[in-house]
Amino acid sequence: LWLKGNGFRADQVQAFLPSPMAMATAMWHSGRNPLKKIARDSETVFSPKGRRQRRLHKAFLRYHDPNNWPLLREALKSMGRSDLIGNGKRHLVPSFQPAGTGGRPEGTRTPGNDGAAKGRFRTQQTHGLRRQAPGRRKKR
Repeated sequence: LWLKGNGFRADQVQAFLPSPMAMATAMWHSGRNPLKKIARDSETVFSPKGRRQRRLHKAFLRYHDPNNWPLLREALKSMGRSDLIGNGKRHLVPSFQPAGTGGRPEGTRTPGNDGAAKGRFRTQQTHGLRRQAPGRRKKR
C-alpha cells in the first residue's frame, strides 16, 4: 500500500543473484545480519529462495500489472488480508480481472516455446564457420 500511496510503479524487478565476497550474499546464505555482531541470538533476516516466493515478491512490487492480480488475490486471501482486495483507493488489487489478462504470471515461459526452431541452432563458437546453404556444394 505504501508503493501505491506514493505513486511508485516498478517497471522491472531484478532477481538477486548471490556473488562471492558481497555483504548481501553473506546475509542471503546465513539468514543473519552481518552488519551487526554475529551471535547465536543475532538479528535474523528473511530472504526468499524458492521460485514461488520470489514470484510472489515480484508480484507485490508490480501490483499494478493485471497478470499478477490472480496470484496476489490468492496470497492476500491466504494471509487473511481480503480487505486489500477491492476497487477503491485503499485496496491493493481489484476484485475483477480484465479480459485477456491473468493467464500466466510474469516470468513464466510459454509451454512449448523455447525460442529456437527444432534442430536448428547456432552457438557463439560457430562464428568463424560459414554456413552452407542446403543443396549447394562447396566449390574447389
